Amino acid sequence: MSDTEWIPITLADVLSFSNGKTSPERANNLPYPVYGANGVIGFSNAANSDLNTIIIGRVGSYCGSLHFSKKKCWVTDNAIRANAQNNHDARFLFYFLKTLDLNNSRAGSGQPLLNQTILGMISASIPELKEQRAIAHILGSLDDMIELNRQMNETLEAMARAIFQSWFVDFDPVRAKAEGRDTGLPPEVAALFPPEIVDVDGREVPKGWRIGQLSEVIDLIGGGTPQTSVEEYWNGEIPWFSVADAPNENDVFVIDTEKHITQAGVENSSTNILPVGTTIISARGTVGKLAVVGVPMAMNQSCYGIKGRQGYPSYFIHFLVKRAINELQQQTHGTVFETITRQTFDGVEIVIPPEKNAHGFDSVVIPHLEKIRNNLMESRTLAQIRDALLPKLMSGKIQLESVT
Repeated sequence: MSDTEWIPITLADVLSFSNGKTSPERANNLPYPVYGANGVIGFSNAANSDLNTIIIGRVGSYCGSLHFSKKKCWVTDNAIRANAQNNHDARFLFYFLKTLDLNNSRAGSGQPLLNQTILGMISASIPELKEQRAIAHILGSLDDMIELNRQMNETLEAMARAIFQSWFVDFDPVRAKAEGRDTGLPPEVAALFPPEIVDVDGREVPKGWRIGQLSEVIDLIGGGTPQTSVEEYWNGEIPWFSVADAPNENDVFVIDTEKHITQAGVENSSTNILPVGTTIISARGTVGKLAVVGVPMAMNQSCYGIKGRQGYPSYFIHFLVKRAINELQQQTHGTVFETITRQTFDGVEIVIPPEKNAHGFDSVVIPHLEKIRNNLMESRTLAQIRDALLPKLMSGKIQLESVT
């Protein structure tokens, strides 16, 4: 156990601050992450910040938000760059800043603002370098495991999406059979596909498949909001989804939400409990955000739950809707808010395979998607442990042996 005294400092003693710059051109598959106030917003060929940079939201609703980049990155003008100086540990300082509630130090009543001067003047106390490293090691190890899960989920989702593209958009197994080539699939899966492409209304379609409307293979479920004035409807055990809870698209599943309701809230409103595997789509305002229900939950009236009809299974339906999302967004209605209505799904034309092919897809991708779900569950537990340890470590209530 360490019994060292914590040293009084101002943030200017331990961090150098500088404003970010206008974002460069962004695209995927470029080497440097681009950070805005709310995190990574893309990737760039250029960097304006070194390794181990702390990114601090500078203005607006993300004022005081915190992110950490272990690699070189670009920080935009919505954020401030902070780098450790005088031999302090950068990752420790990132976690330390989380305990200071920087948003409370903002200036401005209309548009919240943090600047370098305000940040530099904040007073606090920190431990010596050895204990900084020990604290950063514990908290950083938890975040590294969370990041590893995120990267794994990205890969698994991309694999599932690539299989859907190959089978139901490019028709690769059908073309391989038609040309006498091996499909590369297990025999029982390859047997699901016909050996011939035919013309249907000017489109190439596998023989026995048809062209129809998205609405033919889905059922929509409405949401609702319990009365906000009735306390017994809120702060229960049932997650209640709104668009703010939409996950990163690579995570696929939503396993928790900001607000929770009670069973009484469900019974006394138009919302429903959605089973695991249901796809949720945001349908009003910010339209087209997708999530797959990872634990039973309800949702508000700005969303639809989407289930397969005629025996079409959950994950096939999710990737089918994801494939159609751009067309759905282009057909939104409304003068004040963009809105997806039930009729919007009537206007999206799709190629409809037999149910057996859809079930074959689900059987192949279920292991990938269940791993994504399990990773999210694990990451939630790791985050809870990190968040419980953070204030105790940063207040000196728990002290650690040094890590070299």
